[in-house]
Amino acid sequence: MRTTLNLSEDALHVAKHYATRQQLSLGDAVSALVRAGAQVQAQVPSTMAALRGRFAMLPARDEVITIDHVRELMEREGI
Repeated sequence: MRTTLNLSEDALHVAKHYATRQQLSLGDAVSALVRAGAQVQAQVPSTMAALRGRFAMLPARDEVITIDHVRELMEREGI
């Protein structure tokens, strides 16, 4: 598929260098780099908590947080 891309200068330099090393056309090099980046991104779990409204949803825990837990933490933190 033919398209036009606006790449930053450093990204173009990386793509050209990759194309030369792999003996690929620039278009094939960009395609390979995009695929590799997408594959890595799909394998890495997101470290950011999902947002629901203004609040981040934390992972499920086996313990129930009680008011005693909160008070103890507040005392430790000097709040």
